[in-house]
Amino acid sequence: MSVLDPASEIAPTGTIRSVAPAPGDPAASPPANRRLLPSLLIAALTLFATYGGLIAILLPSQVLLVDEANKVANLATVTTISFVFTLFAQPIVGALSDRTRSRFGRRVPWMVIGAIVGGIFLFGLGSLADIVWIAVFWTIIQVALNFFQAPLTAITADRFPRAKRGGASAMIGLGTQLGMTIGIMLAGAFAAQVGVGYSAFGAGVIVVAVLFALVNRDWSSKHAAVDAFSWGAFFRGFWIDPRRHPDFAWAFAARFLLILGYFVVTAFQLYMLTDYIGMPLADAQGAVVTLTLVAFIPTLIAIAVSGWWSDRVGRRKVFIYAASVVMVVGLAMPLLQPNMTGMILMAIINGVGFGLYMSVDAALMTEVLPNEGTSAGKDLGILNVATNVPQALSPAIGGLIITSLGGYPMLFAFAIVFVILAAIATAPIKGVR
Repeated sequence: MSVLDPASEIAPTGTIRSVAPAPGDPAASPPANRRLLPSLLIAALTLFATYGGLIAILLPSQVLLVDEANKVANLATVTTISFVFTLFAQPIVGALSDRTRSRFGRRVPWMVIGAIVGGIFLFGLGSLADIVWIAVFWTIIQVALNFFQAPLTAITADRFPRAKRGGASAMIGLGTQLGMTIGIMLAGAFAAQVGVGYSAFGAGVIVVAVLFALVNRDWSSKHAAVDAFSWGAFFRGFWIDPRRHPDFAWAFAARFLLILGYFVVTAFQLYMLTDYIGMPLADAQGAVVTLTLVAFIPTLIAIAVSGWWSDRVGRRKVFIYAASVVMVVGLAMPLLQPNMTGMILMAIINGVGFGLYMSVDAALMTEVLPNEGTSAGKDLGILNVATNVPQALSPAIGGLIITSLGGYPMLFAFAIVFVILAAIATAPIKGVR
């Protein structure tokens, strides 16, 4: 079968077709072309540059400047409020995009809407000096960016056959790591001008989303077949019975545990440098950029090698196990060396581990979808909850550990335990090698 005409290759969300579907046919997508992989890279880079720069530097800096004495509690409050509202954002928009009928296709309209709303509120966030209003704007921004992210994830499942998803996932993983690095560097440059930094990220998200829509046109879904809508069926669809779909449940649990173990540390990286290592704020802001840069190349190599290698050998789980072992070693470094050297070693080793994980995990998730992926937008959105919830909970959990349960050493120990638990939760998955 020609790569250029994969008319019979079934993607989880419909048929990959080289010609547009006729009215009344199921929704379909064109095969991936040369523009799609670099477009996924750029879109993921921009999205995660925004996440990285905001979460690592701009938001903590803004919160600190509003009330330095209560910075840990206030940061935890802001992020916890946003967590409550973003908990189901991705599965909801994923479910809506599965049913979306427009001449632009199913996914792109939601990406553009999310980018525009998020960008507009980023333009205003930097002018705020009240924790309540910061929390309101931050929540809207997080929901909007989730509306961008969920359809982007589903595009990989829409347009790539199973055998090629490791490479596509690696491209998104590469964009994620590049984005986090570039985002933190840009945010470091804007640390003294928080409002300008927010505006730059907001403009970038809007521009990239619009360009993605123009460059990567989907088949129209305006006249595609769609089941009659029922509110009951819509909400029931968000419950995936773990007894009927155990692989899906174990994959959700494994991702949740590892992401929590990773981000509970990175969420407090700036404060870790000021309070655990003892740096002044200005030096710590620069050190966050340094830590990001030293992890950059090792992470990129790990992403590129593991994605390609995983497709070649047809295995996913062994790479998750390897990533967990490497991350445990990295998280132990600041305990053994509570100084900048220990932080640098953690950044490098953790970068390799998280790189191994990112490029393979997304491919694994597309292979555990229930009902042959007929509702992949929604189901991948549910799996993305296992990324967003622990990431959002990390400041609250980390703040509790730091202030009441043993400080930063206990934070590293907590992270190590949860990464180990993630590897254990991966083992029972039977439908993926």
